[in-house]
Amino acid sequence: MAVPPFDTRVPAVLVRLDRNPFHHGTLGAARSLGRAGIPVHAVVESRDSPVARSRYVRSVHVRPASTASTELAALLRRIAGEITDSASDPVLAVPLDDVSALALARRRTELADRFLLPERTEEQLLRVADKARLAGVCAELGLPHPRTGLPSDADEAAAMAWSLGLPVVAKWSRPWLLPAGSGLRSTTVLRSLAEVRELYRRTPQAGSRLLLQELLPPGRGLDWFFHGYADSAGRCAAGATGRKERSWPDGAGLTAVGRWAPNPEVDRIARGLLEALGHRGVCDLDFRRDPDTGAYHLLDFNPRPGAQFRLFADRGGLDVVRALHLDLTGRPVPPLSPAYGRRFVVENYAALSLLASPRRRDAPEPGAARQPAERAWCAADDPAPALAMGRAWCAHLLRRALVAVRRRLVARRPRHPVTLPRPAGRPSSPAQLTRR
Repeated sequence: MAVPPFDTRVPAVLVRLDRNPFHHGTLGAARSLGRAGIPVHAVVESRDSPVARSRYVRSVHVRPASTASTELAALLRRIAGEITDSASDPVLAVPLDDVSALALARRRTELADRFLLPERTEEQLLRVADKARLAGVCAELGLPHPRTGLPSDADEAAAMAWSLGLPVVAKWSRPWLLPAGSGLRSTTVLRSLAEVRELYRRTPQAGSRLLLQELLPPGRGLDWFFHGYADSAGRCAAGATGRKERSWPDGAGLTAVGRWAPNPEVDRIARGLLEALGHRGVCDLDFRRDPDTGAYHLLDFNPRPGAQFRLFADRGGLDVVRALHLDLTGRPVPPLSPAYGRRFVVENYAALSLLASPRRRDAPEPGAARQPAERAWCAADDPAPALAMGRAWCAHLLRRALVAVRRRLVARRPRHPVTLPRPAGRPSSPAQLTRR
């Protein structure tokens, strides 16, 4: 099915406020829109970011020093003035992380005269982006969700973890507030009560509440995701389900290898949730099936494109980011034409996953046609980002290795007893004491 012609007069500005140079979803959005002839500009962490090397990115702008929505709005207005001929020309803004999606929703009214944005409020997005509030939404709607608790002190956190059963999943309810360089991860698997207490004590540093969640056992074929786009009328034409075949960290992290596969139950749950919430725009939902009950538990709801959204590029080239541009420029969004069996590989994370579990193999769905894989970084028509990522990735791994070596050396360093000064008048040896 051919995709309707795009309005290439409307440029797109990709917005990512986090400091992750290895965010392949930003590159995927640049390539998707750029290949359709749409002018693409980017707001990212640095002009040296690998995505800045893409032939499809016409200009790169460094993110504001802070994530305040007022600073972002001012920057976007300046960019719009530079990339359009008239003050009335529209520009599409595409958030690529949660903090960007929230900031744009907060400033939607004042940006509406220049920027095309889905009709949604910050409060609507917080209901699903805030992981603690998402647990409440699932309880209200009767959706399966791992047992979750919100402790109020370290002792309660330990008791709650014991009740949920170790190991336990720990999540910061608003991970976009985690300070850079803190070493805190949005999601961590804790295996002891000491680890639970220690992590809870870092709550003031994290900037949001710590929640503890039952760990549903990982396994082959249990991790699924849904990517969709709900148009201005609330219709989810572009929506599809995929299976996570490899992840990093292994068994509990982001998708390193994914496959487009049909899952009617996940599709039904996801579309029903979007309708119940009145969601508009792109979304990325993560599920895990409970092997004991067969129920699919909603783990995360991201109100923006997931990093692996290019998995669901159909035969006509339609994906959720292109659907966003079509809809907001007044063009119809056709349904996705399924390409079951299509794979998406994130080279750097897939390599780490392969090293962690080299023997694991996930077979394709029965009857699925063999499809070529799309790689997150390597592309024949756009090779420069992969080369830049490779250099940055090697430097990143080297820094991590040096830190690990230093820690090991410190741990092995012998600890000499401290020699205290001898008080005046006190004998320094038994012999001296005897001679007195």
